[in-house]
Amino acid sequence: MGKSYMLGVDLGSGAVKATLLSGDGRIAGTSNVEYPTHYPHNGWAEQEPEEWFAAFKEAIAMLLDSSRTDPGEIDVLAVDSATHTSVLLDADFTVLRPAIFWTDQRSIAQSEMLNRRYGERLFEIALHYSNPVWTLPQLIWVRENEPAVWKRTRRILFAKDYLRCRLTGIYATDTIDAMGTLFFDPWKMQWSEELCGILEFPVGLLPEVLEPTRVVGHITAEASEATGLSEHTQVIAGSTDTALELFAAGAVEEGQATVKLATAGRICVVTDRALPHPHLINYRHVVPGRWYPGTATKACASSFRWFKDTFGECERRRAEEEGSSVYRIMSDPAADVPVGSEGLFFHPYLMGELTPYFDPLLRGSFTGVTMKHTKAHFTRAVLEGVGYSLKDCMEVIRGLDTEVKDIRIIGGGSESPLWRQIIADIMGVEVNKMERDDSSLGSAMLAGVGIGIFSSFQDAVAKCTRVKSVIKPDPERNSRYLRMFGIYKEIQEALVDANHRISKLGSEP
Repeated sequence: MGKSYMLGVDLGSGAVKATLLSGDGRIAGTSNVEYPTHYPHNGWAEQEPEEWFAAFKEAIAMLLDSSRTDPGEIDVLAVDSATHTSVLLDADFTVLRPAIFWTDQRSIAQSEMLNRRYGERLFEIALHYSNPVWTLPQLIWVRENEPAVWKRTRRILFAKDYLRCRLTGIYATDTIDAMGTLFFDPWKMQWSEELCGILEFPVGLLPEVLEPTRVVGHITAEASEATGLSEHTQVIAGSTDTALELFAAGAVEEGQATVKLATAGRICVVTDRALPHPHLINYRHVVPGRWYPGTATKACASSFRWFKDTFGECERRRAEEEGSSVYRIMSDPAADVPVGSEGLFFHPYLMGELTPYFDPLLRGSFTGVTMKHTKAHFTRAVLEGVGYSLKDCMEVIRGLDTEVKDIRIIGGGSESPLWRQIIADIMGVEVNKMERDDSSLGSAMLAGVGIGIFSSFQDAVAKCTRVKSVIKPDPERNSRYLRMFGIYKEIQEALVDANHRISKLGSEP
């Protein structure tokens, strides 16, 4: 009997990540290939679908080569990506414009209009009010500002669905990604005629909506030649990166939760129902009958990346010379800075903020700067500021009397021992670090469930997920952080009006 593998692919915020998984839960190979995000105007963020596909091909080639895997041994493939990033196509499936990335802020006016005219119906049907992160206001912006593009649009896909369409020729999405549009009805599990009417786009032109584990087809001959994958490989519908991060972290039972330190920060808790609330983001879980209501801070690890890119040139050069991590070199001195960064506060609102403010006009800030503060203080303040923002998110969840009994910390930022400890101390809770938590692993696990390699979601978790370490909070540090968090909230409230005025300056000529 030959080898059998599952392949999971994450179309991430800045890279394609691939994970090859064996039936016994062993990681047989990984690869990672970056691609850019483009910022053509202030507040805009776009990506090129063709660059996704080019990075995907390179990642597959690297994976097959490094793992010495015969493509014919890969039985099934699944792709995931972030929600809200749509690809507009004409009748021949030609891409009409760059994909508007989910961090884009251009549709503020459209979001305000939607909430003013349709807010209660949006919340009633789609479980959310509008803000620029959702697909509906983004596409209304295209309709109003690029009418020639909109007139030619005959197909709408989302990032992972576009890539899967390139591989299989199938025009479809899944039930969870569809919820990220703000024109899908998660109660009826179908596109909403009423909300699509606001967009003025015929429901009949939207993709078929499938369960995440549904097999949609095989790799086509054309895709096989382009990518090196085998026509033997089945492809399932797949789902969103957050849903599959929960799965990869083993969070499939009620009360289990994830705290994510990635481009955005997320706290998601597994429940048996939706929790409609203006400050929560509700999605269905890949496990039938489960949901993962969650909160989000918009600039999490991206805050540290921004700080590194802007102020870390010396550390970057040193990292290149030593062959080490620039983030580690910047974090090590920050570990020696006292808790609370000696009165220096950072608010990570570099792209506006989601939970609990849902205010795209908020701006990032350092407050309390004195002559005694060094770069190490600023570095620690960035890490703590993200931690305060995540605590702001957790307060919303706890305010609903939702049980949170098992927290798993995930995402690239969780690789930092200092940041993990800061999060545990600020939250005042014990957190588990998983051996692997990448959504590409979750996609591979989902693919295995989809074709029966794993007998259930729980079987996949038992075979593929493991706790690497447990981080316990320090009571004394937690007490100090609680006092600092109160000041953090006071600063946020005091700066709201100034932030709104400042945001208008960036749009002036």
